[in-house]
Amino acid sequence: MTGITDFDALRHAMAENSEQPEGPARNARAEQLLAEAEKLGIPLAVIEALGHQLKVYNYSSEKDKMFVPFARLLRMWDEHPEDFDAYETHSLHWVFKWMSAGMLDQPHIPLASVEKWLGEMEHRYRLAGHSERAVRSAEFSVAAHIGDLDRAERAYAAWLAADRDRMADCHACELHGQGTWQVRRGRDAEALELWRPVLEGEYTCAHEPHTVLASSLAPLVRLGRTEEARANHLRGFRLVRPMESMRGAYADHVEFCALTGNEARGLELLAERPAYFTDTGQPRSRLDFLAVVTLLTDRLTELGLGEQRVPGPADRTWKARELAAHARAEALELAERFDRRNGSSYVGERVRARMAQRPLVERLPLGVRTAGVRIPAQPSAAVPDADTEPDLPELIAEARRLSDTLQPYALEAWAAVARAAEGVELDARDRAEIADHEAMGSGPEGAALFRRAAELYAEAGDPGEALAAHARAAYVRALAGEVDEALTAVAGPYDEILALYAEDGTGVRQTASVLMSRARILMRRMHEGAEGAAFDAEQAVRELLALVDGHTGDDVRLASRAAEGQAMLAELAEHAGDAQTAAELFGRAVERFVGAGLPWFAVEYEVRVAAFAHERGDMAEAERALRAALEHGGAYVEATGRAQLHLQLAEVVGGRGEVREAAGHALEAAHWADEAGRSATLGAWARHQLGGFLLRQGRFAEAAEVLESALADLSAETHGDGAIVQTQWWLGDCLSELGEHRAAAERRLQAAEIARHWPEQQDHATLAHLAAEALGQAELPAEADRAYARAGDLWRTLGNVHGLVRALRARAWLALGTEAGADGARELMAEAVEVCATARASADDVEARFRLTGELGHTHRQFGDLLARSVPEDVEDTEIRAAFTEALVQMTRAVVVFGELGDDALHSRTGAELAAGWLEADLGRPEAAVARARAVLATYEGADPTDETAEARRAEATQMLELGEG
Repeated sequence: MTGITDFDALRHAMAENSEQPEGPARNARAEQLLAEAEKLGIPLAVIEALGHQLKVYNYSSEKDKMFVPFARLLRMWDEHPEDFDAYETHSLHWVFKWMSAGMLDQPHIPLASVEKWLGEMEHRYRLAGHSERAVRSAEFSVAAHIGDLDRAERAYAAWLAADRDRMADCHACELHGQGTWQVRRGRDAEALELWRPVLEGEYTCAHEPHTVLASSLAPLVRLGRTEEARANHLRGFRLVRPMESMRGAYADHVEFCALTGNEARGLELLAERPAYFTDTGQPRSRLDFLAVVTLLTDRLTELGLGEQRVPGPADRTWKARELAAHARAEALELAERFDRRNGSSYVGERVRARMAQRPLVERLPLGVRTAGVRIPAQPSAAVPDADTEPDLPELIAEARRLSDTLQPYALEAWAAVARAAEGVELDARDRAEIADHEAMGSGPEGAALFRRAAELYAEAGDPGEALAAHARAAYVRALAGEVDEALTAVAGPYDEILALYAEDGTGVRQTASVLMSRARILMRRMHEGAEGAAFDAEQAVRELLALVDGHTGDDVRLASRAAEGQAMLAELAEHAGDAQTAAELFGRAVERFVGAGLPWFAVEYEVRVAAFAHERGDMAEAERALRAALEHGGAYVEATGRAQLHLQLAEVVGGRGEVREAAGHALEAAHWADEAGRSATLGAWARHQLGGFLLRQGRFAEAAEVLESALADLSAETHGDGAIVQTQWWLGDCLSELGEHRAAAERRLQAAEIARHWPEQQDHATLAHLAAEALGQAELPAEADRAYARAGDLWRTLGNVHGLVRALRARAWLALGTEAGADGARELMAEAVEVCATARASADDVEARFRLTGELGHTHRQFGDLLARSVPEDVEDTEIRAAFTEALVQMTRAVVVFGELGDDALHSRTGAELAAGWLEADLGRPEAAVARARAVLATYEGADPTDETAEARRAEATQMLELGEG
């Protein structure tokens, strides 16, 4: 480390260190700086270095190191108060509050010492003339911690009653403490109302709204305000992630995950902070962390994942069950130390209650992907539970009821029958139905089971059902690609069933089943393009409909056959290119399924209706059909289907500007894609869309979290380059809005690098330009200049004069702070003027000329500003006058050019006029300045008083007039 040679260098070094990330490295640097300060022989230098050390210790995991430097500071104050300037005097008294909280955090410090310190704080504040507000706040913290609730309530009331002064915590921190007390007293709604100004950004500080966002999570979920809770988690975790000192707030986020079905994300959070398990400098926050680790790992064990490997202390590998036991033991031992110090059981009781919490919701989708362990969804209550199944006859009766009425979970019910029937002698009919339904759930592998079912149906004396099972076996062959063989196989059952039906040897149901299997096979043959297959398929479908029409009545199975027949006719119409008829027939199929009480079968056909509506631009009908599909399918649609439906709805709803609702559908799509195990494909696209919708709502922190999550899975092969570029672009916009300009530039440059290879270069140029803006805001002028130069070259190639001129202007402003200096800046701005003027002169299109005129006016205006600001303060008056005169020329040109645009550029013209007026005044021409001011006032005579810009121009012109005439 280079030695510090003077006080200014020390202060500069401390300022630099303050900007470093929290943690041991920053603390070590503060210790080095204190040693350097001591060498200077300046008491104030040592005082400031001790204050700096205190600050970095307080905002780190080594909070227990604060006491030694503070004791030294206090001794220096008592011995030589004249060595402290006003700022350090204020800081010394301010840090008393940190000491009070710091002592409370350390269970080895006796409670009597804490109380004595509280009295010392009160005494010194009174001597310094400070309000009791900070003292009563500190007393409240002590009483609330040890469980003396009556004293806590008294101190709380006294805290709020005392006057706010310079020693009071900031509004944001005070509101956090007040709201936390309301939560502890069971008043969640009151807490959230107290926190509202912090959550809305009215009050902020270095650690707020970070902690309020974390503290709000559980209360919001308890009150059913889950969307706000989700938003606060995504937004808040982004704030606490880089801050080592915020273990308590971090624990709140882990707790939220454990209580909302996001256990896998909770594990990811633990993995990000392994040091939190063992850092001992803040015992109270360590206690909070260990308690929620116990809560999370107990939950995993309860879900059957006790053997799952989980992140934990770095000394070994951990299973969830092992970490739960370890964290519980550590937490209870630490809580017992606090209680022993406090002389109560309050801390231990609260820790046990926190560890014993039950989930607040089954699953709260967050929109971000969670890698690693996948938490199984809880089984639906509609699925029979093997542990609570009734006896076998009841199981058979229920399974038969479900299958006869085509209800969901019929296959699962028959599977339950099969399990219960192991080792039991059943009659042929029962065994036939078990085999039949097992075959239905086996896909292309079910042909042999269908044939076995057919044998058993025949043995049971039901030849019609036996033929139906043979037909189903034939259809399974078609599903496996053996269409011709399937058609041959179904021919026999088809002829036999018709003959049997004609002799009253079987019923309509069995006959319809065979005809349906044959129709399905012929439909597959049509889709394979076989000659004449469409005609054969249509004949088969109409034969089926002729059979079942008039027989449906209350027979759900026959009603289902009729509805599916309508859907087949729709497919035939679509195959023939008649989209309108196809859409109408799919609609009829939907009506029939819904009318039969089978809405879940209508889902795929509503989706087809939506697709036809989308193709013809009828977005209202597409939206209606998609909503109906979700409503009809309910919980019975598989996870992938639900994800696709929500994603399609998000695109449709978002397309008409309902971005909040669209974001909700995209969130659901991401959730169901993850449930289906399609996070990397469908889920990534859903997150891409969700991030865009959140961005459009101005929810930048949430959008950034979601878009970063999407980028982890988006791939050019699956989603295309365009999706990756758009996601990076959106993410760059979010980061820019969040003030993370360097990161925003990186994202935009990454996107630009991909777009560089595209035939159309507009996006490449725009991204390079946006990256340059972000680099400039990140105070990286050299990098920004290179990016603007790259963008300018692209704009020139594209013939985009506006982009080129703006890039040149930006480079000119950057040049002022670089080696290029004022001369380089002038050259660039002059080039911008020339490019714009030349393009305007050659423009044939009226609208293009109009826009270029406005651009030229702004360029002259900026040129004037640049010239006026480019003059160093230490130059001769003649140089200043020369620069201001040149600047006035550019301002005057701006006024003239804006004047060509009339009222469309009124405010721009008057702004340039006033800027020219101030230059006139600086050049010693008050009469000219007054003339310009009067011209502006005349322009706005009778202006709308609600026009804020006009009022501002009038006020500035009046000020100029008074100065000029005075």
